[in-house]
Amino acid sequence: MTEPSESLADLLRPVKHVLLDFDGPVCSVFAGFSAPDVAESLRQALADLGWQAAAGGSVETDPLALLRQVAEVRPDLVPAADQRLTLLETEAVRSGRPNREGEAVLRACADSGRSVSIVSNNATAAIESYVEAHSLGRYVARVIGRAPGDPSSMKPSPRLLLEAIQAEGGGLADSVFVGDAVRDVEAGLAAGIGTIGYANKPGKRERLTGAGAVAVVDSMGAIAEALMG
Repeated sequence: MTEPSESLADLLRPVKHVLLDFDGPVCSVFAGFSAPDVAESLRQALADLGWQAAAGGSVETDPLALLRQVAEVRPDLVPAADQRLTLLETEAVRSGRPNREGEAVLRACADSGRSVSIVSNNATAAIESYVEAHSLGRYVARVIGRAPGDPSSMKPSPRLLLEAIQAEGGGLADSVFVGDAVRDVEAGLAAGIGTIGYANKPGKRERLTGAGAVAVVDSMGAIAEALMG
């Protein structure tokens, strides 16, 4: 079930700047080159640099979580790890699955005079390569990915969201963030802006609502429609 379009329209009416997470709302980054395979490729590259996973620990299958793990255990390897992951993400987006309803949100923002920033834990270079390949640049004012070599910049930190708002020159009251993870909602709360949760998998509606999302939708199309309301 999707939030009523009237409530979404009311929520979005004063918004001038829409911040969008990338993986999920815009495309499925790891649809072709899976996240576990990316994490394994990163792990192999790190092993060549002397990285050793903790004995008896579970194998991390989320490449971004693996990057955080490296930062905690071997901060000296972070620059190389981030550089390698950026290359892997750029490869992954070539086979990423577009979210056509997410693209409809981009067009609705343009048609209604709103600006869009893509704000993501993924690498800026990877996102920009996707945006260029799919001819979406005219709809996106800026792309703000994780700070190179600094995993602490990633959500749930509000840093990237605040950077986007500052770059736009707008305020918290006229901005909204759209994300599909609890960390997105947490980052929005920390930044002081509302987050619309995108529940694209079973169980996410409850988690996003519980985290404090101002609204939750099952379809990006509902947001596109409300933006034009």
